[in-house]
Amino acid sequence: MRKTLRLTLEFLMVAWGASLASAADNSVNITHDVKAVEVTHLGRKVLIERNPDTENMLDPDYSLTSRPCPPFCVQPMNLGPGIETIGELELIEYIGKAGRGAGVLVIDSRDGDWPLRSGLIPGATQLPWQELHPAHTDAEKIAETLVFRFGAARQGGLWNFENAKTLVLYCNGPWCGQSPTNIKQLLALGYPAHKLKWYRGGMQDWKMLGLTTVPPN
Repeated sequence: MRKTLRLTLEFLMVAWGASLASAADNSVNITHDVKAVEVTHLGRKVLIERNPDTENMLDPDYSLTSRPCPPFCVQPMNLGPGIETIGELELIEYIGKAGRGAGVLVIDSRDGDWPLRSGLIPGATQLPWQELHPAHTDAEKIAETLVFRFGAARQGGLWNFENAKTLVLYCNGPWCGQSPTNIKQLLALGYPAHKLKWYRGGMQDWKMLGLTTVPPN
């Protein structure tokens, strides 16, 4: 009996050790060839990588499946002609371009305490959706955002977006209408569709993949 118990314990210890070794060797990469990507956030270097814990679970804020609609309605895949809907790898590429000063701005459109609760995607700047909406912000303040943050130029009563930045917008996920609202307002102002990119998956999908977040500004 004692011999059998001892052999069983030895077997379990060996199996446990092998399991730990296997876990240590099993990297949770972003892609097959990319483990992490270094980006710039508020002037400092941040590594975008996936949580290495294969038992890690989704945040409770993003575990709900059935939010009231309206306002939390499922968004279409395409918001309009010329607007590119992107995924995580494309977003990371745009974050890199933004950090290199390549005329790209990544925007977190969420309002309230969402950024405080869940953090930001590294490289993103906070701009709550209301700040581009004429029902919530006066026209002059919106114009200042277009000029000083986006790089647009005023020409009399018209706008020149030739040197304006490419904007990459996201919010909470496919059920969130905040970044789509921003994009529609920008189109109404004449912002070129080809300079508007939408990360539809938003923080929901970013968190679901265990990718890095940073505290709000």
